[in-house]
Amino acid sequence: MNKALTAIVTMAAMLQPELALAGSYSGKARLPDGRPAYGAMVTVFDADGQRRQTVYTAADGSYAIRTPYAGKVKVRVRLSGFKDGSTEQAATAGGSTRLDLSLGNFTNLGEMNDALSASAFNARLPWPNVARDRPAFVSQCNYCHQVGNSWTRIPRDHEQWIAEVEKMENMLAMQSQAQGRVIAETLWKGFDGKPFHASQNYGASPELAKAKVREWLVGDGYTFIHDADVAQDGMLYGTDEGHDILWMLNRDTGKIDQFKLPAINLPRGGLFSGMRLPIGQFTGKHGPHSMAQTSDGRIWITNALSSTLMSFDPRTKRFKTYKVGHDALYPHTIRVDKNDVVWFTIVASNQIGRFDPKTEQMTVMRLPSNGVLRWLTDQLFPTLMRIGSWFPDQAVHLNLSTHRFFGEQILAFPYGIDVNPVDGSIWYAKLYASKIGRIDPKTMAVQEWDTPMIGPRRPRFDAQGIFWIPAFDAGGLMRFDPKNAKFETYRIPVVGKNEYETPYALNVDRKTGQVWMAANNSDRIIRFDPKTRKFFSYPSPTRVTVLRDFSFTKDGQVCSSSSNMPAAAIEDGRPNFICLEPEGGAADRAALGS
Repeated sequence: MNKALTAIVTMAAMLQPELALAGSYSGKARLPDGRPAYGAMVTVFDADGQRRQTVYTAADGSYAIRTPYAGKVKVRVRLSGFKDGSTEQAATAGGSTRLDLSLGNFTNLGEMNDALSASAFNARLPWPNVARDRPAFVSQCNYCHQVGNSWTRIPRDHEQWIAEVEKMENMLAMQSQAQGRVIAETLWKGFDGKPFHASQNYGASPELAKAKVREWLVGDGYTFIHDADVAQDGMLYGTDEGHDILWMLNRDTGKIDQFKLPAINLPRGGLFSGMRLPIGQFTGKHGPHSMAQTSDGRIWITNALSSTLMSFDPRTKRFKTYKVGHDALYPHTIRVDKNDVVWFTIVASNQIGRFDPKTEQMTVMRLPSNGVLRWLTDQLFPTLMRIGSWFPDQAVHLNLSTHRFFGEQILAFPYGIDVNPVDGSIWYAKLYASKIGRIDPKTMAVQEWDTPMIGPRRPRFDAQGIFWIPAFDAGGLMRFDPKNAKFETYRIPVVGKNEYETPYALNVDRKTGQVWMAANNSDRIIRFDPKTRKFFSYPSPTRVTVLRDFSFTKDGQVCSSSSNMPAAAIEDGRPNFICLEPEGGAADRAALGS
């Protein structure tokens, strides 16, 4: 390399280390029998293992990847059904290395089982009646973390499983006592530790071979980054619900900063201090949950545990706190309309919040209760939590909570929310009541519809005003057209026999119309093409990937955060920020002539 080129590379590395190319690799990945490995993941780890980039192999097994990582790096190839192959390389600035990779065969059935996703294990659970008994398990045991990963499938005796289910109830799982007994017995019988035969197919495709994934480890084994959001300045922010921290990632440099939320006069756990929150995972009082940004650059945060709304100014790095009031319990998903008015759901008290940053006026409206028993729960639950806070960590609210008799469907639980770009109306999804609703922002009039699939979670609008809704409990996707009030439903393809999927959240790229969603039971991201009605699968390079909200960069990357609780159960023992670039792999191939 001549002196001028060396100077250019050095300067680029100083200014934008994540963009400056330190080492590039290309070659072919092969199966143990020598055939090309199609759809395999080729991952390059930086020298200290904190960052990584991944591309997917084409039908002929070929790959090409450009990385900014210098020094000794690890290169790994991974494909479902085979043992990882890996090697270490010394990256050279601006250099390109030919590197062929080989997958191996597992030496025994147990080793093969260890490489399966959680979905393969909970597919084997022996439910007495799948249609009757499994829905409560999916709804209440699959949303904070995977069930079936290496941490949760440990064999336990019957009494230990009963204790585990009760522990989850202490942390706000809403199964009835009868449902809890069935869940405990089924987990006792199903997670027996015995090896079994299973195969999973993640669906290799030409579209997959075009993609590239970037990951950045953050925090520690008890960091709980609930949501991630790309801000106007390109920074990727993450709300640490357990530790009252706002994380900030510079994707260009890889630098990660953290900002501690201001103190508040509440005990650990905030208004939920009466619950038995796990020490280590929850040490904070605010519980920052979801984010949205107004045009002035301020980031607005719902604080679930303190029932407050908070703003963060990226320029001054200062927070400002606003009480929600009105018996509001657990502010959740937040969105901003075209007038910079902030809207958010309040799940545990069946309410919607509206805040005008210009006037600093807070409005809270109660949503329809959908029946006498739900109305009773709406009135009772905030009172129970207040009484429970008099007895920290004792979970005394459980003694009178109606869910113990009727299960999770006794609550409405307004969860996700979004703004229709066509008429500015506000729409929400009631997770447990299985309804969606529309609010007229001028009159505040409400209209609701029952959803054909249960468990609508965090929906989004496309540019044409079509409402896309993930059906978490049903493993499906719903399309709703407000013009004619008609639904269409789609079942998400699974990767193995008898498996089901848990689509927690989705977002729609309004430039391309593509629907991107989390598939948290099987460690992958799903893309749905509304024109062709086809699903595309992007397996995650990291096992135990539990994604929340999605956000897009200006150049079309799809970003989220992996936030299994606890993060220590994730393959790396820590959470990460993750961005998928749909054409990133194709760009690397073109640049390297592969």
